[in-house]
Amino acid sequence: MTTLNPELSFRMEARDGHFFQTAVRQKRGRISKRTEQFDLIIGSATKGQTYLYWRQNALFELPVSYWTELNGWVNSPGYVDGSSDFDRPVPPRCVECHATYFQPISSSPSENHYNKDNIVLGISCERCHGPGMEHVQNHSAKSTNSTGEKPMPPLRLSRDRQIDVCAQCHGGAGEPIAPAFAFRPGETLSEYVKLEEPNAKDRLDVHGNQVTLLERSRCFQSSPEMTCSTCHDVHAPERAAADYSTRCIECHRADQCGMVRKLGTQMASNCIDCHMPVQPSNLLVLDADDTRLKAKVRNHWIRVYRKTSHP
Repeated sequence: MTTLNPELSFRMEARDGHFFQTAVRQKRGRISKRTEQFDLIIGSATKGQTYLYWRQNALFELPVSYWTELNGWVNSPGYVDGSSDFDRPVPPRCVECHATYFQPISSSPSENHYNKDNIVLGISCERCHGPGMEHVQNHSAKSTNSTGEKPMPPLRLSRDRQIDVCAQCHGGAGEPIAPAFAFRPGETLSEYVKLEEPNAKDRLDVHGNQVTLLERSRCFQSSPEMTCSTCHDVHAPERAAADYSTRCIECHRADQCGMVRKLGTQMASNCIDCHMPVQPSNLLVLDADDTRLKAKVRNHWIRVYRKTSHP
């Protein structure tokens, strides 16, 4: 990958069963290099992937990411094109949204030091359902207290507590109040993370604010039962966006839509692209080939948009 700096390029390599990222700087006939290994991956590659590396017990973001839309390499979020900095730390609040557990070595919310022997990668059952031990004990035939009747969170929680489970990651970065990964489903999230309380007129970015944007929707405000899982089945692969229109039609009549005269009843097969359009983020921005590349994210504020750009 070339950069705006003619003296700097990056090389990605696979060797000895591992992947490596090397910054190559050529200046006045001299070549200097710095190489770090891809130790961890963030992202499913639907939009792209970002890579992390360990330096002893400290976790850092590698300066080059992969962007699916371009089918190529780009500067990682937060990195400036033309720089070869490998020192962007990954603090606990970041891994809290991208993993099930990382044990911080320090109590500081800004520290990026972890116990590498006590991490759980990916988003597993316990992030949404709480500690598994209680579930095992409740359903174990050997347990004297086994009733088999106590549901795991978020089942039977109030709507606010159900939303809190999703807002751990989809409510914005927020400001940590308690140690990372201390929150348990069923508890009040605001006691662990101070999330931004925006003014009704504040413009919210489509990245990371899905919960707040949903709460602005008339659909959400007029339905006391509506939660994220009303539409999303987190135990199944994500469906095509248009497929969620069947949920809209359960409450709304297609013949009352203002576009029915123009599009006919067929427009009921895709309410989503009109009322929840994909829009560029002003927060998730990357540098690539002298261009500021904005990630496109679906807006969760369900409403009428004057102009929509279908994905």
